[in-house]
Parts: sequence; C-alpha cells; structure tokens
Amino acid sequence: MPLTEIVRRNTTRIVRLCGMDLLNNPALNKGTAFTENERETFGLRGLLPPVVESLDDQCVRAHEAFSLKPNDLERHIYLRQLQDTNEVLFYRLLLDYVEEMLPIVYTPVVGLGCQQFSHIYRRPRGLFISYPLRHSIPALLRNHPNPEVDVIVVTDGERVLGIGDQGVGGLGIPIGKLSLYTLIGGIHPARTLPIILDVGTNNEERLRDPEYLGWRHPRVTGSDYDDFIGAFVKAVKEVLPSTLLQWEDFSGVHARPILDRYRDELLTFNDDIQGTAAIVLGAILAAVHVAGSSLRDQEIVIFGAGSATGVADYLRAALVAEGLSEEEARSRFWMVNRGGLLHSGRTDLNPTQRLFAQDWNRVADWPRGNNDKIGLSEVINHVRATVLIGLSTVRGAFTEAMVREMARKVERPIIFPLSNPTDFTEAHPADLLEWTNGRALVATGSPFAPVNCAGRTIPIAQCNNVYIFPAIGLAAVASRLLPNSVGMQRITDGMMIAAARTLAEHSPALKDSSAPLLPVLKDLRRVAVEIAFAVAREAERSGITPCLDASTSSLRSRILANQWSPVYPTYIPAFV
Repeated sequence: MPLTEIVRRNTTRIVRLCGMDLLNNPALNKGTAFTENERETFGLRGLLPPVVESLDDQCVRAHEAFSLKPNDLERHIYLRQLQDTNEVLFYRLLLDYVEEMLPIVYTPVVGLGCQQFSHIYRRPRGLFISYPLRHSIPALLRNHPNPEVDVIVVTDGERVLGIGDQGVGGLGIPIGKLSLYTLIGGIHPARTLPIILDVGTNNEERLRDPEYLGWRHPRVTGSDYDDFIGAFVKAVKEVLPSTLLQWEDFSGVHARPILDRYRDELLTFNDDIQGTAAIVLGAILAAVHVAGSSLRDQEIVIFGAGSATGVADYLRAALVAEGLSEEEARSRFWMVNRGGLLHSGRTDLNPTQRLFAQDWNRVADWPRGNNDKIGLSEVINHVRATVLIGLSTVRGAFTEAMVREMARKVERPIIFPLSNPTDFTEAHPADLLEWTNGRALVATGSPFAPVNCAGRTIPIAQCNNVYIFPAIGLAAVASRLLPNSVGMQRITDGMMIAAARTLAEHSPALKDSSAPLLPVLKDLRRVAVEIAFAVAREAERSGITPCLDASTSSLRSRILANQWSPVYPTYIPAFV
C-alpha cells in the first residue's frame, strides 16, 4: 500500500512501532484508547492503565483538565502539550469545543504564547532555519519529520499579530495556523510543516532574555535578507516542489515584495495580504446585502495602509466586477496611515499605496489635524463613509465622535475594527453598537462576546482568516488527487476572491438579519468544503489546474474524501 494512502486513510493504518516508541509518537499514540488486542500485539501490556476508553471518554477528561487551568496561557500550554502527546485527541478536543478552543490555540492567546515561546518550549515541532545555516537550507528542509508535506506555513517572526518582533518565538504562529489547516480544512496533521526563518531579532527584551532560544543577533536586512529568502524559496522548489507555501506575519517592508517576487514561481500566497483581503471582502459583501445596499454604492475608509492595501485591492476588484471603471473604483477608497490620508501630494508612499491615493485636488481645502496632516477624523467629517475598516493596531482609534458622525449620515454603518490581539482593537463592539443605537454592522479581528443592545442580543462576527486559508489548502490537496490532474500550480487573486464570494453566500445574516455576518465556528468544516470547491473551480476556469477533468460531483466527493477527521484507526502491525 503506498505511503500516501496509508497516511490519508482513517480506518486502518500499518504501524511499525511498539511499546514506548509507539506511546511516545503523537501521531500514533492512542493512550488509554488502545484496544486489548492492540495492547497485546504492540507490547503495551503494563504500560497503560487497565481500563480501555473510547475517544469520547478521553475527550471528556481532556476538557476537564483544560478547564482546571488557571489562565489562558496555561490553557495554551496544555493544548500544545496535548498536541505533542496525542494528535487525534488534540484535534477531537478542538473540534468538539471549537468556540472555546480556537481563541486559545490561536488568536488572541497565541500572541502571548509567542512572547513566552522560549519559556514554555517543551518539544520540537517544525523546522528552525537560522541565518548562520543559510548555506544548508536544502539539507535542513530534507530533515522535515514526516515523509510527505502538503502545506508549509513560514514566518520570520518580525510582525507577529499586533505585538511586533518576537524572533524565533514567531514559530508559534505557523504551529497555530497549521492546527487550523487540520481542524477546519482537514489537512492531515502529519502532512503539515511549520517553519521559522530565524534571521535574528531587534526585540531587545528577547535579546536580553537568558532563556531566549533564537539566534542572538540584530535582524538581517537588505540584500543579505533578500538572498536568504531567495535561497529558502529555491530549496522549497527543489525539495518540496508541489507543497503549498503560506507566508505569515512578515513585516510590511518585506511581505508585499516577497509575494510579488515569488507568487508566479510556486504554489504560494501571503495570508496577511491575500487571506485578510478575502475574509474582509466576504464579510463586507454580506454586510452590504444586510444593509440593503450594493457594493458599488460604498465609500470605504481604511485606517492602516500596510497589509490593508491587499484588502483595498480585493474590494477594488469587486467594485470593478460590479461595473465601475478602475478610476471610479479607486476613488471610493479613503486610506489613512500614520502620515494621514493617502493623497497624490504625498511623497512618502510606496507604489501600492499610490494606487489608492486620493487626488490632492479633492482634499486640498480640507482642514488639517496634527502635524498638518489629514487624519482619520477629518476624513470621517468630510466623507459619507459607509464602511470603516481598522487594520492599524492603534487601540481606540475609532472614537465616539467619529462613529456618531458616520452613523448620522448612514443608516447601517459597516464598521470592522480588525486589529489583533484584543488590546489593539480600534474599538470595542459594545461601544460601536451603543454609539449607533444598535444600527452598526460589526465584525472584529479578535473574538468578542455577543452584545446586549437596544433590547436584543447581537452576535459579533470575527473576521478570522481561518474562514479562508484552510479551504485553500484543502482545494490544493484535492486538486492533486483528481484523475488526469497535476494539481494547482499557483494561487491567484481570482481564486481568493472566489473564496470570499462563496463565504459571503454562506452568511447566516442573509437569512436572518440578527444573525452574525459570518458562519458560526461549528460550521467551518462544512463551509470549508464549499469554499474549496469554488477555489478549485476557479483554478480550472483560469487554467491554473491543467488537465483537471472532473465532474462537479466527483470534485466535491474528492474534496470531502480528503478531509481528515480525528478518529482512531485500527492498527495493523508491520512486523507480523
């Protein structure tokens, strides 16, 4: 039986380990769920308590242990240890309690896990590719722990969520992201690979920490950094040429240039740029529908102009698809960064920002704020803003005066404070709803509890990229396994926009205006199948998946068949 088939099947698995070697392997360990026959066959007698439990029984015990932890960091550590001990139980626990677990295994608590990475480190997971070993990157990649890899998530740890440079601690982000590839997309955990590109850190607190586990050196920059990234990409193309590569939490200085340079060379995308853009587009399309309007009627204010330009670009493409010209579409964007409103009179804009700069003649007579710049409040005062998006990490940036002014002009203002973690959000949903008498359509970057306002309970949608990237991975994996297909060759913006539109079509608010703008977390695996299907179809339509020859039913069946589920297979000994 081919190794690929052994790994993917959930019913039986050939196992070559026995005794403590088997119990110490997190991908194979069943703990107390090993049957009497398996205990006899694999030399486990006496190594386990006598009671044989079901996975359900184990999950109850694991949740009890999780609940007894005194704080979120300890709960995060517990989940990481469980993942390193018994992967099936780990994912079953996450699946059964997804709303409770997701904020702990990923945002916002993963940020604290990254800050404390060197202090809570227990067992190796993934690959550390450090700059001093830059001439050995292919050999390091060949040392990946599992024989086949479907998805890599890589970071250099420079822009972790809203907390900045965490150096080698940034590895917590790829580990968390890949957990969600498995939980939501159904990518087999043994076929995922987290990677940290350790190019040093400029975080003085980390460098002074005697327990810091990374390379103690200021960050490599300039051509040395570019060459290192190039060597890494070359090694991926050589060692793992068909693997999906996701770039995560790179600084704004590097993220877009890396994406632009390599997006046509291998199967790759940047989640902060493209994933964020897709989830925001999907949520806004749903919100516009609930507001009884159309996308082409929106005036969009965006605070933050780094990865936010990706959001603007997808919204621009959607506006053009609705009949606006490129010039008309771009004129609908009012983007503000530290230097104020992006306009044609500014000389400090990069080429991407300049695409969304307003004509100076439209704003020349506007009053100025601090440092003679046109700030966010000036924009809100002068524009009939229907959409306000925050990607700035500036806590409290959306003030009561701004929001009330916006709501004065618009019946259903769409307000998305998306910065992570929670402490960096531009506004709290409860305040936004209070200031708009419950009329605002709100989505956030971090999870928030439902808000009681105007006599009703209003759920708050979380614009978490988990709605998008696991489905991209599922589509890429499924496409490779179709008859007469060589699989996806590239990830395009068109595929991401198809994902966003499909997500919007599954908004609960389309059927019930009091429901959240995005599907509830327990439905994510089901929605991921629909998004993966739309992405695969767009890949076929655009020629990104050559020779894909599959009916609608067979493509959907293949996607479903490749969603790994956390169940224990029956083990067959290889040594009989």
